[in-house]
Amino acid sequence: MSQDLTVTEAPAAAGGRRGGRSRWRFVSVALAAFVALAGVRAIADQPMLTSPGTIQATLAFAVPIGLAGLGGVWAERAGIINIGLEGMMVLGTWFGAYFAFTFDDPWAGLVAGVLGGMAGGLIHAVATVTFGVDHIVSGVAINILAVGAMRYLSLLFFVDTPGGGAAQSPQLPEFPQVGLPFVADALAPVRDSGVFLLADTASLVTGLTTGMSVVTLLAILLAPLTFAVLWHTPFGLRLRSCGENPDAAESLGVPVYAYKFTAVVFSGGFAGMGGVFLAMVASSVYQEGQTGGRGYIGLAAMIFGNWRPGGLAMGAGLFGFTDALQVRGGGGAVHALLLLIALALLAGAAAVLAAAAWRTRGTAGFARVAGVGGVFAAGTALAAVGGAAAATGAAWWWAAAALGAAAGAAAAVRALRAWPAAAGKPPVSAVAAAAAGVLVLVWYFATDALPGQLVTYSPHIATLLVLALASQRLRPPANVGRQWRKGRA
Repeated sequence: MSQDLTVTEAPAAAGGRRGGRSRWRFVSVALAAFVALAGVRAIADQPMLTSPGTIQATLAFAVPIGLAGLGGVWAERAGIINIGLEGMMVLGTWFGAYFAFTFDDPWAGLVAGVLGGMAGGLIHAVATVTFGVDHIVSGVAINILAVGAMRYLSLLFFVDTPGGGAAQSPQLPEFPQVGLPFVADALAPVRDSGVFLLADTASLVTGLTTGMSVVTLLAILLAPLTFAVLWHTPFGLRLRSCGENPDAAESLGVPVYAYKFTAVVFSGGFAGMGGVFLAMVASSVYQEGQTGGRGYIGLAAMIFGNWRPGGLAMGAGLFGFTDALQVRGGGGAVHALLLLIALALLAGAAAVLAAAAWRTRGTAGFARVAGVGGVFAAGTALAAVGGAAAATGAAWWWAAAALGAAAGAAAAVRALRAWPAAAGKPPVSAVAAAAAGVLVLVWYFATDALPGQLVTYSPHIATLLVLALASQRLRPPANVGRQWRKGRA
């Protein structure tokens, strides 16, 4: 006799606070990142970093990435890898454009684009769940076929229309916009004052309350809605159980195939909505190649977010932010990000040392950890002084930078050879982060701009760096990507 899989309340953590800390972790990290960005804006005198225009451009680039990433969360939480998100976005762009143009109604385009993406998800579900096709093979096939099929449909339906062609649609109707223009007017004095954090917060609020498309607002709301559905409902628990242990889920009466189908179809719908956004919000026409690999970047954002909507939103925002700076011609602003990267790396290394010092308090190992921290601080300070001297043209900055590098090397050797057992494993990653942070800090002070090619590819570089640095703390669903057959339980 089968049993129902129901939601039960997890035991409270010690002190009753662990769950609260976990729940607000992403919010805390996002706030800390914004404060750091405001500090860099003030130090580097780069108002573009937090200007309302940058905020709006960040949203425009982040929303399609975030929607594709949400699609990935739904599919992979049910155990299905959805490489086909890129192709499903392509389906969303074309079907959204065709129906919006045909009916002269953007909402018809939104519905059609979502349904087009869901059709792609259904194909992927049939291939992977029903026929057991390898998930990667099925996804790549969808990506390839979607591009060719949409080209063929464009030749059939767009070539003879005014403004249309084999690679683009005619002009499309626009979605209405919402905003609070009086807020921007009221905050203008604060925004123009340049005061640390206050001006940046005013710019953020202005960017979020001025000329926002209703589709953008809907997309933002989908992230907390996904979290609520997948983590706080019986439906979500059963769906996630299919990605963790489908045999156990089946033994408890969960229709695993049905949940996998549902998850992948919804995944395609999210990707299709991202395609509609690209064709009708970020642009006003459908164009071939419009997705530009955002389906893949959405998967990267999903992995960065550890398969959770909150972390995914942060990843999409990061990739959208670097895209926005690059497109808006913010070479100086991108250069200022070197300072932000250096501070983040050094702060991470300092946090590891502080945690080790806390673990060894009251023991003989505390002095060793404190010594490493002292050398670390001295090396960082010397590197900063050397870099600042380089910015003024002083000839002695090489000596200061060399002393900083030597101090950093000494800290690394001391940390790895004399690290107390009570402090845990030797912090190899923290030492590497500290060394990288010092080098980036010197790079920032020693240069005035970055090469144009580096600015152009800054979004891709950010993607690689984030995934490389975050990979050690990721936990994908246990059964994701594995073939499963009914009746094995």
